[in-house]
Amino acid sequence: MYPTQKIGFSPAARVVLTSGDDHDADDRDDDETGDAVADEDDEDDEDILENYPDETTELDLWDMRITSLAPLRLQRFADHLTRLVLRKNLIKELDPEIFQALSKLEHLDLYDNQIKHVGDALSNLTSLEHLDLSFNVLREIPEAFSRLTALKIAFFVQNRISHITGFQGLGETLTSLELGANRIRRIEGLDALVNLKELWLGKNKIARIENLDNLKQLTILSLQSNRITKIENLEKLENLEQLLLSHNGIEKLEGLEHNTKLKMLDVGSNFIPAIENVSHLTSLEDLWLGGNKIPDLQTLEPQLRHISTLQTIYLEGNPCQKNEGTSYMRKIRLALPQLTQIDATYL
Repeated sequence: MYPTQKIGFSPAARVVLTSGDDHDADDRDDDETGDAVADEDDEDDEDILENYPDETTELDLWDMRITSLAPLRLQRFADHLTRLVLRKNLIKELDPEIFQALSKLEHLDLYDNQIKHVGDALSNLTSLEHLDLSFNVLREIPEAFSRLTALKIAFFVQNRISHITGFQGLGETLTSLELGANRIRRIEGLDALVNLKELWLGKNKIARIENLDNLKQLTILSLQSNRITKIENLEKLENLEQLLLSHNGIEKLEGLEHNTKLKMLDVGSNFIPAIENVSHLTSLEDLWLGGNKIPDLQTLEPQLRHISTLQTIYLEGNPCQKNEGTSYMRKIRLALPQLTQIDATYL
């Protein structure tokens, strides 16, 4: 694995290190996060960037078993460095002295490390547009997060975050927020994000769709694998194009009267007994209804035939598939001749 540089100089010497074994934040214990491995590799914490010129603008340091950033002397790149990738390492702490010097950073990737706390380390990164802290062991969104006033995209996937906080200062810039696979029980704290276009909250413990009225620019809302039983409170999201609600406990297809721009609706693996209340979704392209409790195909034509944009429908895993037997596919095609895909079959 090589650290790469993208600058207008002749290539610097490449440093070859043995990549470390894969490690998964979900399997780590709070008090014991790879100390043995880190101790074993202390000797690797040397300045592997010593041959890189101070004018380097991008550093990609993947899977190098880095435990400490101090030996890398990152501060010497401060006047030029805009992209820093430190994926799949063994970093536990972020030194404020190092990161506050890197004020020109626009892209910071710390995916898959062992970071528990960020503190004020990132508070000076006012040019940062892309931040990835996924697959760490964070229990909360860093307090200094609201000071990242240029931030557009933020990833916090697979941490241990239980509350959505810290977004008050990001309303003008943040367009995509990924908080999937955490411990969030309630949608809250998002009112300031008036320009947010994508919100990913899958694989949490959310029981209700709520507190989204201010997110009028939202085009993608993902709430897959939660504990939601009802589609509701989406009236203000008139620009929504993708709504992903699979693997919940939804009992009725409803609550979409104002979401007429929807192109993809995924409500697979719920408890929906009928195809209804979707005939007004005339921009729909993909409708995923697999794994529900739909007994027959009678409502396909009145609900969906007139939607000329519809290309894909998933109905496998419903009682109707078994009830219709060998006629299942043929009846769907007759009811919806505009389709190009039924379940996994391309037509």
